[in-house]
Amino acid sequence: MSSAGETFKPFVGLEVVIDTTSSYIFIGTLVEVTDHMLTLKDVDVHDRTESTSTKERYVMEAKKFGVKTNRRGATVRTETVVCISRLSDIIEY
Repeated sequence: MSSAGETFKPFVGLEVVIDTTSSYIFIGTLVEVTDHMLTLKDVDVHDRTESTSTKERYVMEAKKFGVKTNRRGATVRTETVVCISRLSDIIEY
């Protein structure tokens, strides 16, 4: 069985979207992975409850117009991650 850190390592160095069990999504460059934490730089930390846009629309706009960086860095606990994907893999419709 692989560790949480091993699962996320292929995303290091890439712009990613991290969906969590909380109301927050994180869009930024993944720079470090441990078994318990993901560290991102140039991050948009977005609280879905403070927006009229759907999560999908918000992520598509980040891909189309660029990440609205509001943090130089952020860490996310791996236990809260529901989904991680490359920003480049987001399909615009």
